Amino acid sequence: MPSLAQVLEMVGQSDPGRVREHNEDAIDYDSELGLLLLADGMGGYNAGEIASLIAVQVMNEVMRAQVSATPPHIKPAGSLKCVAQEMLLLALDRANSMIYQTALAQPHCAGMGTTVVAALFYNNRVSVLHVGDSRLYRFRDGMLEQLTRDHSLLQERIDAGLVKAEDARFAADKNLLTRAVGIAPYVEGEVCEYEVRPDDIYLACSDGLTDMLDDDDIAQLLAMLSVDLGLTAQTLVDQANIMGGRDNISVLLARVKRDFSVDNPWWQRMTGWFG
Repeated sequence: MPSLAQVLEMVGQSDPGRVREHNEDAIDYDSELGLLLLADGMGGYNAGEIASLIAVQVMNEVMRAQVSATPPHIKPAGSLKCVAQEMLLLALDRANSMIYQTALAQPHCAGMGTTVVAALFYNNRVSVLHVGDSRLYRFRDGMLEQLTRDHSLLQERIDAGLVKAEDARFAADKNLLTRAVGIAPYVEGEVCEYEVRPDDIYLACSDGLTDMLDDDDIAQLLAMLSVDLGLTAQTLVDQANIMGGRDNISVLLARVKRDFSVDNPWWQRMTGWFG
């Protein structure tokens, strides 16, 4: 069976921005595993950088071990959900414990935490896990859709009708989170599954991008430049810096090249065409 690397194209860029001295974002991506990981750290000194790095490293290791042992599209007996979602939640739990224990053991790391957004691709599906305000978007047929919902006080105010969505980027409390990884012994991750189609583009990003560019700006750049994902990622970062670059800016992009159904894989169909 060909690897996911033959059907998924992935790129990433991370930049400190124009104001911050350190980059407290961390990214990781693996097209063979079908995994995107992004974390935006917080904490005094360089503790945010430590938290985000622990998050992506631990989650990558845990996901790699799980996927090598069990195909993520498998549904456990009595469950309607693929095991992929439980895999992501387990990886999150391990990362949360590691960050929390490190913060307890190292005084300079006290109170550190991080956001996380993760996407695992399998069988024409993607499971998305997130904590905090780092986001995952889907660009399909020229339309950009936000698939995650921020865990923030601002989002709660928007949901309550106290703030208009179009005014959210300028709100004073936009970066106050209601959930973060590593600040408590346990964390509740939000996980969902979506259908994947050929030519979809998925964008994971930290708030350093979305605080500087609105969704229309991002959609325009994806529409104009998406033939070259590397250029698209770099341009998104550059534009966020042009608009002020007030925070670290991280971008991950994944393009779906073709169908990758386990039940009716594309390479078997091609064999039939030429047989």
